[in-house]
Amino acid sequence: MFEHLNVPAPPAAASQGVVLVVDDAPDTLRMLCDALAQVGYTVLVARSGTEALQRLELAVPDAVLLDAVMPGLSGFDVCRQLKAEPAWAHVPVIFMTGLAETDHIVEGFGSGGVDYVVKPLKVPEVLARLSTHVRNAQATRLAREAVDVGGQGVVLLDARGRIAWHSPRAQAWLASSFEADDSALGWLAQAAALGEAQRTRPNGERLMARLLGTAGLGETMLLLKLEAADASLADRVTSAALTPRETEVLSWLAKGKTNRDIGDILGMSHRTVNKHLEHIFEKLGVETRAAAAALATRVIVVA
Repeated sequence: MFEHLNVPAPPAAASQGVVLVVDDAPDTLRMLCDALAQVGYTVLVARSGTEALQRLELAVPDAVLLDAVMPGLSGFDVCRQLKAEPAWAHVPVIFMTGLAETDHIVEGFGSGGVDYVVKPLKVPEVLARLSTHVRNAQATRLAREAVDVGGQGVVLLDARGRIAWHSPRAQAWLASSFEADDSALGWLAQAAALGEAQRTRPNGERLMARLLGTAGLGETMLLLKLEAADASLADRVTSAALTPRETEVLSWLAKGKTNRDIGDILGMSHRTVNKHLEHIFEKLGVETRAAAAALATRVIVVA
């Protein structure tokens, strides 16, 4: 049916991924299913927004081709619900519609879509756009899973301090460590401001957050790590094996003294104080004065 498209058929074993096609027009469904199958995609079909959400409950596709205008739930409504569900939020949604006005296009992107193709569809164009978005989504998912496999989680905060993205492990840790989203956001904001923050969980484990830096348009990246309950604050400082001089420097740092003050008190140059602090930060596993001082202060209180 699509020989004129000059799309080479892949070997039978090739698989480009799974695509959910949502459209209430049988002719459009038939055309897209044939074209997608010809280039190696596994195709799921839904004829309404409600049916699309039911399909997602059974299997999570690599992408969704979604008609914007359908009886009942519109494609825009479906996309909003899809993006609100963490298990589906990573799936790219490409809208298909005869609505070409700017307001409709803006609504499509605003609801979470990554692309917009106007009917009547040009199948080669749809396939090219779909292939790009599937590859990008798969690469993002692999990167996210690689972070979690490493035993850590990642959180991105947007310019307004809201969670723009988090890895599955980070999401699970935050959900089990805070009763309210506002509390989690406040803690993450503290970590972003101070460079590091920690929270003790009911079982004694500690959730650690460390600032990694900026990551795009006003976004802040934080690395999360869960420490075992038996690794107490005192044990952490003791295991750091600070020298007597480093211990003195840390003690004065915890009391709020500046580098100049510490140098004057201990009779050393400011450059030597800086060198001691570099070693202290490395041994304690922190990156900022505030984090080192907070850790030392808590150890002093515990002791």
